[in-house]
Amino acid sequence: MRLSFIRKAPLAAFLLLSQHLFAQQPVADGVEMADRLRADGKIWVVVAVIAAVFAGIIIYLIRLDRQISKLEKDVRKKSSSVISH
Repeated sequence: MRLSFIRKAPLAAFLLLSQHLFAQQPVADGVEMADRLRADGKIWVVVAVIAAVFAGIIIYLIRLDRQISKLEKDVRKKSSSVISH
């Protein structure tokens, strides 16, 4: 569905003018939870957990890619043997 310029202009103006309504108020003291974790030295635990989860996802994706590649190779091999016979 294509909108004409007459319909696009008010929509664009509304979106541009209403952005200030969605802006967050600045935090004077910073983020309380992050400051508390940093002060207790626990921020590194959070970083380590996130890094471990990320590494696990990467390892899983690499293994999955290898398995899929192996299956694709087997399928190509079987299809070429069927065609040649």
